[in-house]
Amino acid sequence: MEIRPEQLEKWDKEHFWHPFTQMKVYREEENIIFERGEGVYLWDIYGKRYIDAISSLWCNVHGHNHPKLNNALMRQLCKVAHTTTLGSSNVPAILLAKRLSEIAPEGLTKVFYSEDGAEAVEIALKMAYHYWRNKGEERRVFITLSEAYHGDTIGAVSVGGIDLFHGTYRDLLFETIRLPSPYLYCKKEFGELSPTCMADLVMKLQELLRARRDVVAVVLESGIQAAAGMLPYPKGFMREVRELTKRNNVLLIVDEVATGFGRTGTMFYCQQEGITPDFMCLGKGITGGYLPLAATLTTDEVFEAFLGEFGEAKHFYHGHTYTGNNLACSVALANLDLFEEEKTLDRLKPKIELLTERLKEFWELEHVGDIRQLGFMAGIELVRDKERGEPFPYGERTGFKVAKLCWERGVFLRPLGDVMVLMMPLVISEEDISYVLDVLKDSIRKIAKL
Repeated sequence: MEIRPEQLEKWDKEHFWHPFTQMKVYREEENIIFERGEGVYLWDIYGKRYIDAISSLWCNVHGHNHPKLNNALMRQLCKVAHTTTLGSSNVPAILLAKRLSEIAPEGLTKVFYSEDGAEAVEIALKMAYHYWRNKGEERRVFITLSEAYHGDTIGAVSVGGIDLFHGTYRDLLFETIRLPSPYLYCKKEFGELSPTCMADLVMKLQELLRARRDVVAVVLESGIQAAAGMLPYPKGFMREVRELTKRNNVLLIVDEVATGFGRTGTMFYCQQEGITPDFMCLGKGITGGYLPLAATLTTDEVFEAFLGEFGEAKHFYHGHTYTGNNLACSVALANLDLFEEEKTLDRLKPKIELLTERLKEFWELEHVGDIRQLGFMAGIELVRDKERGEPFPYGERTGFKVAKLCWERGVFLRPLGDVMVLMMPLVISEEDISYVLDVLKDSIRKIAKL
């Protein structure tokens, strides 16, 4: 039975409640329904082609419909799709845990699986809290950053700091202490991401750690606050935080969900800072954008705090039906193979240089107020008045208007408010990078006429 595109559009608006979407507006507008993909391209149900310039929400790495990833799934599917890991194991999950521990910062030897980044963070929070309980210490406070985003489950929201996303649920959340967002604080107080500003922030953290002896962990996104609009940290900030947490006997949880698997130019941003956190949370690119999978990596020291006789009930009471899913772990292994076989990170370097150079052109645009970049991740902030830094009113949806102009010319983007996010698949060609930037620049120029 053939289903007409018009019928799909009707059912989409009648039955499908979309995430982070005002459905009243969605139901009033024309929207894209994707049907297939190949490489960095997606086709909608009418056959129109788009460059996937946001990697299908930051997770696609090697392109869509990659034969090696497809074959990995099909081989595993012919064996078994899923078996529980509660008290039993499976081959792909074992092999992937070993591979992740080999490529992660030294010392992260234990892997706990889940299905998405928010769950990976939730697990790290629970493990960290439980770790201190098992050691006989009562700790209950987490230190995090304003403008943080770690996912949408209750624990992840508790350590988040974006009021637009999280404010509604404040009464449900546990206690946290928030330091200012490094980027916003440095820009406001010092005018730049300077060593002086970093020292000031580190001092604030030091004062907190001295004043509070009940801190479970410091929780940080790795290198950049992505969902807040691509707000990078001063270089070396995470290394200073790691040293402070060690000296004050506090755990460090690093969220590499958005930055992991090459987005910043190295496999993990922690490697650029030369640190090993106590927990590293992975998601998004772990399967190359194929299946929901996440992982929380931790150390032998944390793991051993949960060991004991069964009757002591020290073990980690947490898990999901699909934890360590056979199919997801199989495609994740193939994803890691591709990084080696196709020299993905080596080939990414000139693309990062091209992106860096081309982004300079956007400063000349009337409505560009800021440009922020970390590796192959970038955000271009749109403002109504450049001189005064005056934003567009939230309800005008300026970023979405610009995105829709890009859609018309075959570039699929989804902004964060009025920040135009570029998070392209790592395998995109330099020619396609330039096309994306040309289209986006032309679309931003048209803001005054919108």
